[in-house]
Amino acid sequence: MTIGLICAIPQELAHLRAALADAHSEAAAHTVFDTGTIDGYDVVLAGSGMGKVNAALVTTLLADRFGCRTVVFSGVAGGLDPKLSIGDVVVADLVIQHDAGVLEDERVRTYQPGHAPIINPTDRLGYPADPELLARVKERLAGISVPGQIVYGTVLSGDQYLNCETTRERLRRELGGQAIEMEGGAVAQVCEAFGIPWLVIRALSDLAGGNALFDFTTFVDQAAAASATILRRLLPVL
Repeated sequence: MTIGLICAIPQELAHLRAALADAHSEAAAHTVFDTGTIDGYDVVLAGSGMGKVNAALVTTLLADRFGCRTVVFSGVAGGLDPKLSIGDVVVADLVIQHDAGVLEDERVRTYQPGHAPIINPTDRLGYPADPELLARVKERLAGISVPGQIVYGTVLSGDQYLNCETTRERLRRELGGQAIEMEGGAVAQVCEAFGIPWLVIRALSDLAGGNALFDFTTFVDQAAAASATILRRLLPVL
């Protein structure tokens, strides 16, 4: 069975594409899907572009057209938890789409995508990672030596690049996120619809505050390489 691998931007994609062997490329929608092997494991590698719609489109094709048994997003993110530093890696045990919900009093009250309190209310918020997959991931990564620390926690997704200290603090306080990015929540939502497990691996390229744009430019390649290294370590348990 094949593992679907998604990256959003070229810097993330480059590290995995360099490791891809016996590649065959196929274009669909706006994306090139590279079928081949990494470290002997069958994969389909795709660059989705940024944002939840792009990620959902590519995840759908990986699940439906390519029959992937697991979909993994590998890339960079902004850090929300003040205990984390640039270069640390966050593996999502829960993803929340922070920009989906009810707009009231000039603010978005985050709510489960596809639901609204007065139409089809739910107590659910976010998409949890498959516990069996997560257990294998934790076992596989136990004791691994990497430049930063590896943590497990909530990753927030939304169609904005966060470069605001005030919003960073609010999202951390209200939703408990460890990191913030633009695709993982959509990957999880689509994978749940297809009944397949997903994994989101994010290395921190910035801390999502007022210096995020500068830090991203400086550290994106380093962070993308760290995320790709973790992913390759995990291929045997996916």
